[in-house]
Parts: sequence; structure tokens; C-alpha cells
Amino acid sequence: MVTSKSRSVTRSTTADTSAAVDDFMVRLAHPHKDAIQALRRIVLGIDSSIMEGVKWNAPSFRTHEYFATTHLRAKNGIGLILHLGAKARGNQAIQIDDADRLLAWLADDRAMVSFVGVEDLRAKARALQDVVRQWLRFV
Repeated sequence: MVTSKSRSVTRSTTADTSAAVDDFMVRLAHPHKDAIQALRRIVLGIDSSIMEGVKWNAPSFRTHEYFATTHLRAKNGIGLILHLGAKARGNQAIQIDDADRLLAWLADDRAMVSFVGVEDLRAKARALQDVVRQWLRFV
């Protein structure tokens, strides 16, 4: 079970907590549950300002607003969709140094990183952390 450090941002609802994600994970039947748990640890470990909650029926990550959502319906493995929150912000193009080519761009302000399983996630963890740190500048 993943537990997070105390975070400084005020929660909006009970769904905006690590406890809510823990409860969600207990009920989740998914072939890559171990990868989802590992993804939670990796993303929460990037920066102390990152918190988690259940948003869009999936473990999601936020600072002052949600910026990443776990993609649980990937055909092979899992994904992490990076975004700028629920509301579109116009044509804000995001520039990320992605030397490992993790990002599959879905729009100018939305990208996905895919993992075929927990070993693939672990192999890409450092590159993912670098990409998310850069993404946080735009949130």
C-alpha cells in the first residue's frame, strides 16, 4: 500500500486523498495492478508538492490542480496521461526535453507515457521523473 507524506495543499473532497486511492486500489481488478502501485510511488516521489486522488475513475496526481491521470484501459499495460487539468487552456504548447522519447503527444497540451508492465515502468522510471518534473512547470 502506498502512503503519501503530509502535503501542504488543501483537499477539495474525500476523493482527493491517498486514502481514497488506497481504497480504489483494494477494489481494482487489473492485470497490471503492481505497475499501477509502482507508478504511484514513482510519481509521488518526484516532488513533495505532488498529491494523489481518484479523478476520472483512476488514480490521478495533482499539485494545485490535477496534471496526470493513470490510463487503466490501455490495450497492453498501463499509461499515464499528462494534462493541464479538466479545462482546456487554449493553445498552450508544452515544450518538454524528452530524450528517451517517452511522450506520445495527444494534443499540444496533452501527452501519454505507456508501460507494458512493471519492469518496463521501472526501466523508464528516471526518464519519467524527468518528464514529469518538466511538466510541472506548466501546471
